[in-house]
Amino acid sequence: MKTKLSLISLAVVLLSSNIAQAKSNSGNPDWIVRGRALYVQPDTKGKASTLGGNIAASSAQVPEIDITKFIAPNLALELIAATTKHDISLRGSPLAGSSTDLGTVKLLPPTLTLQYHANPTGTFRPYAGAGLNYTFFYGSKAQGTMTNVKYQDHLGYALQAGFDYMIDEKVGINFDIKKIFLKTRAAVTDNANKHYNANVRLDPWLIGAGISYHF
Repeated sequence: MKTKLSLISLAVVLLSSNIAQAKSNSGNPDWIVRGRALYVQPDTKGKASTLGGNIAASSAQVPEIDITKFIAPNLALELIAATTKHDISLRGSPLAGSSTDLGTVKLLPPTLTLQYHANPTGTFRPYAGAGLNYTFFYGSKAQGTMTNVKYQDHLGYALQAGFDYMIDEKVGINFDIKKIFLKTRAAVTDNANKHYNANVRLDPWLIGAGISYHF
């Protein structure tokens, strides 16, 4: 039994060494770190079920950082993190008026995608990916006739496409676009202590451009 275990251990070590050597010889990066300027545009589709009308959310511009780890020559995992602030309003409600401010809310939407990199060692390095997003809603503040607004955290899905254009061996220019399919439920209280609910699909586009570092 000890002999078999020793042989298996040796085989695992040799296989790991060969994989590492093959990857080293391929010139593939192990990691990519990117810093982007990010434009977030919600594609809002929502109904305030008890007030009527439609929910609208403002766009936002924020800095964003992401980290990518290659798990195979053409496959990588990317995790992004950024936080955005949005103004939320209710439009076209027969009860609340033509336009009513619901206040502001901040979003923290960490997103993990599995990417396919078509040309990971070339000058032009396109990629596409799909994955999961979990959005945390925090720091909500009511405005106008509303005294309280709360949003439910929610799991969503993400699609992604982008590219790096390498300036030298390590540094590149990056462009990236994501579509996140995200919904939430809002609970609103007005100054008469009446409670209202709204089902909201935010479905934001995330468009980013910046610098990537490959190592």
